[in-house]
Amino acid sequence: MELFCDVVVIGTGPAGLQAAIHAARKKVKVVVLGKIHKSSAYNAHIENYCCIPGITGVDLIEQGRIQAQQAGAEFIDEDVISIKPSGNGFEIQTESGRVISCLAVVFAMGVSRKRLGVPGEKEFLGKGVSYCVECDANFFRNKPVAVIGCESAAVSGAFTMLFYSHEVHLICDSRLRVTENLDNQVRNSSVIIHENTRVIKILGDEKGVTGVLLDNGNIINVEGVFIELGAKGAIELAASLGVQLDPETLQFIVTNKRQETNVPGVYAAGDICGPPWQIAKAVGEGCVAGIEAASYVRKIKTAE
Repeated sequence: MELFCDVVVIGTGPAGLQAAIHAARKKVKVVVLGKIHKSSAYNAHIENYCCIPGITGVDLIEQGRIQAQQAGAEFIDEDVISIKPSGNGFEIQTESGRVISCLAVVFAMGVSRKRLGVPGEKEFLGKGVSYCVECDANFFRNKPVAVIGCESAAVSGAFTMLFYSHEVHLICDSRLRVTENLDNQVRNSSVIIHENTRVIKILGDEKGVTGVLLDNGNIINVEGVFIELGAKGAIELAASLGVQLDPETLQFIVTNKRQETNVPGVYAAGDICGPPWQIAKAVGEGCVAGIEAASYVRKIKTAE
């Protein structure tokens, strides 16, 4: 089954929903791909978004979907498995085998958080387990925490937590894999480093996380666990089109102020464009990306 539209938005988080709202309001045909519950905002409690005193991620995302649908956007709850250039646009294939042709694409699927795959991880998500230090650090003020990972994302997260927590553990299943400068910085900080050991279980009770169990039998008592293992998926799709990535990390898409990438017709917004991991930033970039993608489509149609 093949579907034709003007703009495809890949991602159903705040950036994608805002892009869909603004593109659809420009009277172009918009299709949104992705699964609502996969947004990192879906399980969050949001308290630092301007003019909103406090709201659950579920409520925010569901309301955004309603607004986008009212503006005219169509939602297909499937993941994208491939994307390639086709004529003066793009051809996208979803997990069901559906093929969607479009003139412009907005990448807004955030960054996929790698899971540890240990007992307690799923059970305590949102109750002490987080995949975003910058999003949730404030909830663990003056509480002991663990940051799990071996690369720069984990070390950076540990440094951030030093501003909030009196006790920060950095747990790595090998040796730290960072630059010499970053390695020296973290070893000379108050971060407690545990190398060559692996978390095999996240412990907790009805109130939330209470600690982590290591493969050497030791238990570290913490109230927060930040899993910072890197990103994949979204970047692979973008890279397949030749989209330019951040040269230092190769983890984020490079855009200009119009949220344009180096590939005509391809835009990006939100976490996939890099930190800070904040809804306010994602929504702002989504707004710009949606407007610009719709304008691009209308120019192409006018020229035809």
